[in-house]
Amino acid sequence: MTPELEQTRSQQRAHRARLVFQYARSEADVRAAQELRWRVFSEEMGARLNSLEPGLDQDRLDPLCDHLLVRDLRTDLVVGTYRILNAAQARRAGGFYSESEFDLSRLGHLRDDLMEVGRACVHPDYRSGASIALLWAGLADYIQTHGVRYLMGCASMTMADGGHTAASIYRQLQAHAAPTEWRVFPACPLPLNSLDDRLVVEIPPLIKAYLRVGAYVCGEPAWDPDFNTADCLLLLPTQQIDYRYSRHFMKQNSQQDQVRL
Repeated sequence: MTPELEQTRSQQRAHRARLVFQYARSEADVRAAQELRWRVFSEEMGARLNSLEPGLDQDRLDPLCDHLLVRDLRTDLVVGTYRILNAAQARRAGGFYSESEFDLSRLGHLRDDLMEVGRACVHPDYRSGASIALLWAGLADYIQTHGVRYLMGCASMTMADGGHTAASIYRQLQAHAAPTEWRVFPACPLPLNSLDDRLVVEIPPLIKAYLRVGAYVCGEPAWDPDFNTADCLLLLPTQQIDYRYSRHFMKQNSQQDQVRL
């Protein structure tokens, strides 16, 4: 099958899809999300996932987290997912996922008001924009019903060229630097001084969307060896979010729906 024919068929499947947002309500729902994550992160992006079951992206946080799903009702397939770790869940887990990559000491006073998001991905046949818009709507619902004041997560940049693209993206991200009191520090810093940060590169659309609705970049990127990405921690005061703008923006930039945030 030619790439052109495959793309046409994917577009046809997406057009026929009947997508809805749901919360995971069962172990089967969570496993469907984990299977999608494995497909995107391991098979597509080449991440090394330390899962107990091959074919499922699992870690110790999954049982504690809330999982947002986008499902195609015509096929019952989970085609998009987001993972949420709220403040109470993080206390039970012994900390946020981001703390495996960053020292979050300066965010200590915000802990009770934080919600961490991650493991966002969309099935390759459904990257028309509708799926990520539904995931964003799900986040908005969660934020509003749980009274969340700050959203944070690791925004990933490719390391396929050894880090030069990531360094060049970070140079642009510094225009959105967080106040000093919200700075975090990477456990495994990207060696910015040894990388070329002058490449002409675009900020990934999903990261750009968060910046446009008011997210801050909380410091220098960390290198995640398992995913082979450079990660920056983003912090978004939720009162600044314009949900309608964000959904529209993401629809126009759907190629990067698999970016982890």
